[in-house]
Amino acid sequence: MAEKKLKRNPLPKGTRRRRKPVGASTGLAAGELQAAAPPGAVAELHQLIEADGGKVLSVYRDPYGGQWLVQAALPIDLVEPTPYQRNLSDTHVRKLEGVIGKIGRFLDPIIAVRIAKPDHQAKYWTPNGNHRLSAMRTLGAKSIIAIVVPEAAAAYQILALNTEKAHNLREKGLEVIRMYKELAHLDEATEEQYALEFEEPAFITLGLCYEERPRFSGGAYHPVLKRVEEFLKKPLQSALGIRQQHAKTLLALDDVIVKQVEALKAKGLTSPYLKSFVVARVNPIRFRPKDAPALSFDDALDRMTQAAAKFNPDKIKMDDLAKSGGASDEVD
Repeated sequence: MAEKKLKRNPLPKGTRRRRKPVGASTGLAAGELQAAAPPGAVAELHQLIEADGGKVLSVYRDPYGGQWLVQAALPIDLVEPTPYQRNLSDTHVRKLEGVIGKIGRFLDPIIAVRIAKPDHQAKYWTPNGNHRLSAMRTLGAKSIIAIVVPEAAAAYQILALNTEKAHNLREKGLEVIRMYKELAHLDEATEEQYALEFEEPAFITLGLCYEERPRFSGGAYHPVLKRVEEFLKKPLQSALGIRQQHAKTLLALDDVIVKQVEALKAKGLTSPYLKSFVVARVNPIRFRPKDAPALSFDDALDRMTQAAAKFNPDKIKMDDLAKSGGASDEVD
């Protein structure tokens, strides 16, 4: 009799099974990280860091991709965050100050790139390490340890590694639109070419909305935008005008939605999901057949605006809200 295959124990609901390691190894062995002479650009970076008053501690290749890196102590006054990343969290900075001060050690190097811009006093940007940089400044540190990436353009990609504090939607949107505007001055690249850096086209539109309206409840609209926004095949400079129009359209819809939410509140209906409830009610994609043609941004927002104007608060009961759930309307 054939043996029965053992069934894998089911995971608790909501738990994802971890991916298995790939069968073959990749990258460099420990002894290979400094086994070759660095290329000329890295040697030049070494000299520039020392000329800036820094001290190179080691030059090596990263163990995964084999790219060259420079670990250095940098004068802290020469380092600042990239101009397009999220704002500091005071709570997170204070926590870092307490931990670093308590243990008396700085053990987590920031990531940095050297920039050569005459309009900036700082010579190094950190796309990953702003909270640590701020904490060290407050503690009175004279220098900071950094892993300096030779390719300055990598600053836009390194933001994806920034995990010292999870982004909320507002922070992510603002970070993406600030990066977008910075990149728009560099070349004629399209949104598609920066898909890795921007992650989602929806973040671009939401970022513009948050710039215009800091307390915008983007979480209510994000599920719709993810379905109807696409990366544009236009240079960033010209695409920005289209994105600004998208943001203007979304904010106009939000004005209509807010009026309906206020009408529901006037009826005595209270819930942290009121805006999300109204948005779900006017969402043209929610019950759209799977085989139906995809809606464009303009089509979807036009239908939502018309439906929002026709929305009748008098027909809504508390039971309807209780069944809805959804994303909270609190500021993201």
